[in-house]
Amino acid sequence: MKTIGLLKAIAVTHKADKMKKEERYSLQQRRLKELVAHAKANSPYFSNLYQGIDESAPLSSLPVTNKSDLMAHFDDWLTDRSITRDMVDRFMADTSNVGRKLAGKYLVYTTSGSTGTPCIVLYDDTTINVSSAIGVLRSFARKQDMKSFMRSGGKTIALFADNGFYLGCGSVKYNLRKMPWKKAKMKTCDVRKPTSEIVNVLNDFQPSMIGCYPTAMELLAAEQEKGHLHIHPAIIMTGGEKLNADVRQHLSHAFDCYVQTNYSCTEGGTVACECTEQHFHINDDWVILEAVDENNQPVPFGTQSTKVLLTNLANKICPIIRFEITDRIVLHNEPCQCGNTRLWLTLEGRTDDILTFANGIRIAPLSLYATLKEVHGVERFQLIQICNDRLELRLLAVDQQKAFAEAKQAVESHLAQNGVTVEVVLSEKPPEANPISGKFKHIISL
Repeated sequence: MKTIGLLKAIAVTHKADKMKKEERYSLQQRRLKELVAHAKANSPYFSNLYQGIDESAPLSSLPVTNKSDLMAHFDDWLTDRSITRDMVDRFMADTSNVGRKLAGKYLVYTTSGSTGTPCIVLYDDTTINVSSAIGVLRSFARKQDMKSFMRSGGKTIALFADNGFYLGCGSVKYNLRKMPWKKAKMKTCDVRKPTSEIVNVLNDFQPSMIGCYPTAMELLAAEQEKGHLHIHPAIIMTGGEKLNADVRQHLSHAFDCYVQTNYSCTEGGTVACECTEQHFHINDDWVILEAVDENNQPVPFGTQSTKVLLTNLANKICPIIRFEITDRIVLHNEPCQCGNTRLWLTLEGRTDDILTFANGIRIAPLSLYATLKEVHGVERFQLIQICNDRLELRLLAVDQQKAFAEAKQAVESHLAQNGVTVEVVLSEKPPEANPISGKFKHIISL
């Protein structure tokens, strides 16, 4: 598989936008065949997995893959045989490498580990360039917002977890290393900072576009309404959590701008882009999504899936083929009024709670989530606010007492920096999903 440069990626992605549905499907299937052949020929993991399977076999006949298995066979998974897990781990041990290329060839990203062990994903140049092309051509639901963004200075800030090799801030840091002259136009800010510090950063930077978690933006909307924050973005692009209709309306009113979101993940990049009807249209020229039940069988259109199987047609260094993701989606095949002929989906996103304390201070769940997931040895966690100044932590960890001591200190310190004094206690219960919905929440307010 040849590397696709940025201009080529933009050209072929733009061409796909002009294709009929049937033409795009033929393109997708040709890319799938090439990816399967490349994986089988260059990845020992897939060579073994696909024994006896022809490259022309339909996608539904290929074995399902998952994070645990790929991480356990990391060295055999990669198609570049010179890259090893030990090399990647040593590279990631130094966070100053965020935005740098491993061995001068690959960006390294890790998932947040919301369902256990994080997944490490490498991006080759084709993956990087395809992601950029989708961002340039499809990220804005309305053309007038792109024009407004450019007219207002084109300044972008990524307000996400900025303490590791995560896609949100990591991609901005890569672009800043690649194009240092854009330093005045692009910026990252750690969402875990105290709200007052984030307000100062935003007031000083005056962004035209903000990328941020919806719950964190909700807290900032309150600061804007109080007059502490005074920014005038042209557009707000949320991600990482579900953007509920009431939050979208609140943000739009508070900041007087259009608010939209997308469906992205580290393993697949921007999987689906939102249209003016607030539908997620799948980028089906570069991504294949299968909505399936617990047995990996397809569910009908209009039916909520138990999980999703993702195939990333752009990534050739670490093939993502029928990769299991725990998101629950509903696929739709009815026409969308926006005119986009791609299938669209609705998504059951993360719905963790904002915590409100006795002194009125509110804390976004993603800042607590980002703090806890850095605790060594934690396999799964759940933080529950049982009263104003008392939090219960449910843990699964290799060494529970040691992990709890570190987690307690980290959470209490983080909240103290935000003006909140609490006691964190260890629960006798393990982390558990809602018995009715089956949905797991990390941060819960009772």
